[in-house]
Amino acid sequence: MINSSAPEPFDVIVIGAGPSGLAAAIALKKKGIKKVLVLDREAEAGGIPRHCGHISFGMIEYLKPMTGPDYAWHLARTAAKNKVTLSLKTSVTELRPGGVVSAITPCGPKIFKGTRVILATGARETPRSARLVSGGRMMGISTTGALQSMVYLNNQIPFRRPVIVGSEMVSLSALLTCKKAGISPVAVLEQEPSPQVPWPLGFAPRFFKVPLHKNAQVTDISGKPRVSQVEFTDKKGRKKILDCDGILFTGLFTPESTLVRSGHLRLDPNTGSPETDLLGRCSDPCYFAVGNVLPPLNMAMNCWRAGRKLAGILVRDMAETQR
Repeated sequence: MINSSAPEPFDVIVIGAGPSGLAAAIALKKKGIKKVLVLDREAEAGGIPRHCGHISFGMIEYLKPMTGPDYAWHLARTAAKNKVTLSLKTSVTELRPGGVVSAITPCGPKIFKGTRVILATGARETPRSARLVSGGRMMGISTTGALQSMVYLNNQIPFRRPVIVGSEMVSLSALLTCKKAGISPVAVLEQEPSPQVPWPLGFAPRFFKVPLHKNAQVTDISGKPRVSQVEFTDKKGRKKILDCDGILFTGLFTPESTLVRSGHLRLDPNTGSPETDLLGRCSDPCYFAVGNVLPPLNMAMNCWRAGRKLAGILVRDMAETQR
C-alpha cells in the first residue's frame, strides 16, 4: 500500500535509465533544470547496452568505439557528474494524472511528482510464448537479452549449439555474443523471404559460417530436460528437423508500455506504444515518451540523440507554461 504522504517534487522524472532516458536527463541538467530524477528497476544504469559486449557503441556520443558495458558505464558516470538523481532497483507501479508516479524503491513505497515525466522504458523481444511455438518446457530456450545477460553479466553459457530464430539487427548482436562465448549456432531461421537487415548485413550468418534458412517457420521444439531438436517448415511446407541444444529467439520487438496499458494514458492501438504528438507529448501533457518505447526501433546512438532532442523540447515547454 502506497503511503499517503505528500509526493516528493521534481522538475522532471525520467522512467528508464537506458541511452534515451540518461541522455535526456543529462541534457536537462546541462540546460539548467535543477531537479531531475531517473527511476529504473535494474541494479545498474545503462539499459540494454550493459548486456552487449561487442564494440559498436560510443562513436557519436564519446567519439571512440566502446563495448556496451563501457558505454553504459560512461552514460551513468556522465549522469552522476551532472548531478542527476538516480534511483535504481526501483519499480514504477503506477502513472497518475498530472505527473504523479508511484514506485517501490529499496526504501519502500514512494510517490514522486514531476512537472514533466519522460517515459523511456524501451522495448523487449517477443519470447517463445508470444510466438505461439509449440513444445514442452525445457532448458535451453532464450532470447538475445537473456543470453547476453547470462554471458556478459553472469559468466554463464546456456547452450553450445543453438538454433537462432530471426535475422533482425539484434540477431547480428546474438551472433557476436555467441562467437565471444564460444557458442556455435547450428542455423539461423528467418520466416520472411530475406534477412530483416540492410544490405550487406544480411550476409552476417555466412560470415560466421552459420547456415541461413529463409521462409522458415518454427513449428515445434522437443527434448527433455534440454532442447534437443527444433522442427521448422520451409517455403513449400516441408518439415525439417535440426539437432541442437538450445533455441534463441531474437527480435520482433514490442514497446515496453505496461505502465501505459494499466494507466490513464492513451495507447496507440497500431503500435502498442504511448500515443504521442509530433513533440513526443502523451495524452496527458505532463508526460512525454522517447526512445524505443516509440517506433521505429533504433540503435543506442539514435536513442541518445532522441533523448537530447526531447530535453530541449521539455525546457521550452516548461518555460512557456511558466509565463
